[in-house]
Amino acid sequence: MNFEDFRGHDAVGLAERVARRDVSPDELLDAVLARMDAVNGRLNAVIATYEAEARAAIKAGLPDGPLKGVPYPIKDISVHMAGKPTGAGSRLFRDLVVENDSAIVAAYRRAGLVLFGKTNTPEFGIATVTEPVANGATLNPWNEAVTPGGSSGGASAAVAAGIVPAAHGSDGGGSIRTPASCCGLFGLKPSRGRVSLSPAGEGWGGLSVQHALTRSVRDSATLLDIACQPQPGDPYWLEPPARPFASEVRRDPGRLQIGFTTDALIWGELFPENVKAVRDAARLCEALGHHVEEARPDVDFQQMALHANTAVSSATAANLENEAARRGAPIREDEVETLTWQIYQTGLGFSGVQVAQAIQHLHALSRRLAAFFERYDILLLATNGKPPQPKGSIDMNAADLSDYAERLYSFIPNTQPFNVGGQPAMSVPLAWTDDGLPIGVQFVARGGAEALLFRLAGQLERAQPWFHKVPAL
Repeated sequence: MNFEDFRGHDAVGLAERVARRDVSPDELLDAVLARMDAVNGRLNAVIATYEAEARAAIKAGLPDGPLKGVPYPIKDISVHMAGKPTGAGSRLFRDLVVENDSAIVAAYRRAGLVLFGKTNTPEFGIATVTEPVANGATLNPWNEAVTPGGSSGGASAAVAAGIVPAAHGSDGGGSIRTPASCCGLFGLKPSRGRVSLSPAGEGWGGLSVQHALTRSVRDSATLLDIACQPQPGDPYWLEPPARPFASEVRRDPGRLQIGFTTDALIWGELFPENVKAVRDAARLCEALGHHVEEARPDVDFQQMALHANTAVSSATAANLENEAARRGAPIREDEVETLTWQIYQTGLGFSGVQVAQAIQHLHALSRRLAAFFERYDILLLATNGKPPQPKGSIDMNAADLSDYAERLYSFIPNTQPFNVGGQPAMSVPLAWTDDGLPIGVQFVARGGAEALLFRLAGQLERAQPWFHKVPAL
């Protein structure tokens, strides 16, 4: 199977070809590995390859699931592949191996996916760029001088470069949506509780969720159908949909009430290209028959970010303290990156009362955010505050990190609030800069309303297709 033929299909399309026996799973894996040989040395998107295990799974007979035979990589954080290390982008956990698959990985296997490798991520998923000391920087296929985003930067670069049509990702503050925007992909963050983190409890106090980055909307919907199975003991969960998400993509969303804003919610102002992308998307939605007007949730988003950072810092400190207890020795400063160490020390400094108060504030602010969706079906706004930024511009190991929060939130001012509120949110590749860099536009719905987002996304995909837009790597 030649590369152009391979890249001309999404994951659902490739699975259909496998079902018709037009191509075999081994041939699809051959195509993936050939593309990796061609481009991964430049991009550093895939950091571990398990060809022997993938071939063995194919030989043993793949389950007759909806994506049978399609190669698929797992992000190297949060979830585990049995017998393989989960490094979390860190030197500290380079050799961490568990015996069993996480629930989402087991679901992927039952769906017939061929799990062949791991994609790069910043240390502990903290940064919105993907430049870990442990594995090196991942570059953007659209322009190797800029970031593919983070923390699912390896996944986004692998999909944009044509290594795979879709890849697993996770999102604790924008980590699916930010790289989707940077790489011209579709990236949906599900509602809190939609995808189980079993056997783990929760990520970052409930901020982090699992899903995927894809080129097509139907791939995202199909992958969410595969993954959205609650597990015993989940601290919170949503019932699987009455109708498959994949069936929603072709359904008419009806006339939606859409509020849009060109504000940067947490910090700074949007770049002009990002403002234009939002306004163009608003006009497109209006042309599709939706009611569109300017509106912004009545929430103090800077306070929300402060309290969310308390939750993230304390959770990071807890994870590192757990590792110190496991090995019987404290974590040393030289074992982690500079920003991680600072977050660790900050987290250790919070009292239990302060963490509980932060969670109480987040719950109160989440209720104010949820009230917006009593009036509007959709909030439309920029995914990122800027186009993809130069490699090294957000450095976790800078000598001076005093302005790190400002640089971080000026790049991603609009994603973290919906991790806090638990709403589903998607970045849709509807715009490009004059020099050819992608810009995603974000659409948010009330908690549990992924079906509505998939209906709208399908409508946008038909009205302004993007699948054919690929980097000339």
